[in-house]
Amino acid sequence: MKYVRPLSLFHDLLKTSAINQGRLLGLDVGDKYVGLAVSDPLNKIASPLSVLLRKKSNIELMATDFQSLISELSLGGFIVGYPFDRQRSAPDAVRVKLFVDDLCRTGKLEGLKFTYWDECFTSKNVELLVKPLDLHPVHAKSIMDKFAAVGILQGYLDYVNKKMKLESAE
Repeated sequence: MKYVRPLSLFHDLLKTSAINQGRLLGLDVGDKYVGLAVSDPLNKIASPLSVLLRKKSNIELMATDFQSLISELSLGGFIVGYPFDRQRSAPDAVRVKLFVDDLCRTGKLEGLKFTYWDECFTSKNVELLVKPLDLHPVHAKSIMDKFAAVGILQGYLDYVNKKMKLESAE
């Protein structure tokens, strides 16, 4: 996996042919779970995908799952939620960096580009929306993780699409 700046990732996707352009996968990395969201083929809209169980002992299995998703969904990159509004040494920030480092060390995602995107309040916003639904806690957690990933990915997509529109207008 290779880190690239947010706009660079999108520019690189646009340079490829429309057929091979690739979709994006949003990741909300938590203590126990990783929420996943996927973009539409035009990279305009994020949709919830699934939740993966996160353990140090299953990082190889997760990397294999990501390989399958890359192939099945024609993924061109990952957008990883990162708590930019806090100190870099905060537990949440460290957790995300360690997860990405562990994925990189598996060697299974070579050549895949990723970037970090501010996850500021995504989980809290989703929690406020889901709480009134009075769902079973396990079901509610799964929904919150997936939709937090949607918030991260949609925030990124809105930003880069707006930037592209402004660049093309100039």
